[in-house]
Amino acid sequence: MFYNIISTGSKGNALVIEDNILIDCGVSFTKLKNVYKNLSIVLLTHIHTDHFNKTTIKRLALERPTLRFACCNWLVNELVQCGVNKRNIDVLNVGVWYNYGGFKISPILLYHNVEQCGYRVFINYPDGIKKIMYATDTNKLDGITAPEYDYYFIEANYTEEGIQKRINAKKALNMYCYEIDAMLNHLSKEKCDQFLYENMGANSQYVYMHKHIEKEEI
Repeated sequence: MFYNIISTGSKGNALVIEDNILIDCGVSFTKLKNVYKNLSIVLLTHIHTDHFNKTTIKRLALERPTLRFACCNWLVNELVQCGVNKRNIDVLNVGVWYNYGGFKISPILLYHNVEQCGYRVFINYPDGIKKIMYATDTNKLDGITAPEYDYYFIEANYTEEGIQKRINAKKALNMYCYEIDAMLNHLSKEKCDQFLYENMGANSQYVYMHKHIEKEEI
């Protein structure tokens, strides 16, 4: 399976799978210039600008008038405001599978500070089905299973020890601790690893998404 991580993290998120599926659109149109012509669908998760770049979505809708956009109901009005034709919007329900011929998708309810989802994507190949899970910007993955999937693109935003050290250091200096919000709204590497341990098979592959680089300094 081919995948292309255009960007991941607070500066923007966009993952292309097999040239034609884009998950998240939180980057500039320029960063999509080599891939946008081949896209058949854009899967959107939530409203934050590092996942939902309104200018880029508007440009995609203009350049690719038949391109499909799929999302849960909380993003429909935002897409329409970006100029996406309602006929090109597929409104998805969490836990329901939607068949697009060569692949099918199903949203996963996630836990952020706004309404948010991840995705299961199953792609048909001559030798069988490849199973993919994508989940970022969530505090937990409780109640979610994805046994023996082929690929996991899962957030590993911080280590619990590292973030606690930064919180303690900032509190000692009476500094604002954005890290507290991060703990409430993002997945730690420990939680990510536990999920992977419980679900991965012998041939599964994983990619840490939205990964934070630990720093000693404040």
